[in-house]
Amino acid sequence: MPEVDLVFPRAYVEFPNPADDSEVMRCDLTWLTSSYMCIFGQGCQGIYETSPDTGCCTLGAHFADRDDEKRTAEFVGMLDETLWQFHPGRKVKKKDWVEVDDDGERKTATKTVDGQQACVFHNRPDFHLGAGCALHALAFVLEKNPVATKPDVCWQLPIRRTFRTVERQDGTSYTEVSIGEYDRRGWGPGGHDLDWYCSGNTEAHVAPEPVYVTHEAELVELMGRAAYDQLVVHCDAHVRSRSALALHPASRP
Repeated sequence: MPEVDLVFPRAYVEFPNPADDSEVMRCDLTWLTSSYMCIFGQGCQGIYETSPDTGCCTLGAHFADRDDEKRTAEFVGMLDETLWQFHPGRKVKKKDWVEVDDDGERKTATKTVDGQQACVFHNRPDFHLGAGCALHALAFVLEKNPVATKPDVCWQLPIRRTFRTVERQDGTSYTEVSIGEYDRRGWGPGGHDLDWYCSGNTEAHVAPEPVYVTHEAELVELMGRAAYDQLVVHCDAHVRSRSALALHPASRP
């Protein structure tokens, strides 16, 4: 079966954040040492069968906060018709690419072409650059990592960072920062209705190197360099010592 069950044994590691003694990192070693990779354009079927060419960009991207939207806006202003298929052909305005959803949350607008809905920055297959994100293409032009140019949720997926306050028995507390897999459940109740999803799909676990190596830039941004360097030590040790049961089931041979 291409997609594995959501619930299976996982290995975790906890360690204090070397750069912040108020935080404890809790990292999913099973996910971070898996062979997952994004296969957009290489077999990705899209989260909805009605929009197979748009990957997970079908619904647009919700901004994490005002700073996320402001940072994205700076790079949107750098786009032109050679990078963005749906560029308005004049100075870009917020109304060209930002909309408010039914819950009042701000997000990138969506555009429907030939019955396929996607984020307004998602260029379609008939564009001269082919299908893909205009902001992602801009990153290569600027010689930057796409982490810099895209909304937070876009470059984080399918890594998920969550925060939790943990109370100790001695009355002290700390912030638990969890780094793990953004599986179907991360999308809320609607995640179970997605027609296809990559993180637990065997078809997407084909990378020659593990997630903690291939996604270094994303993890450093989420954790900080000092915590990431510590994570590498734990992941390296896990790779050397793990049994078949400790592998992500989608990555098992």
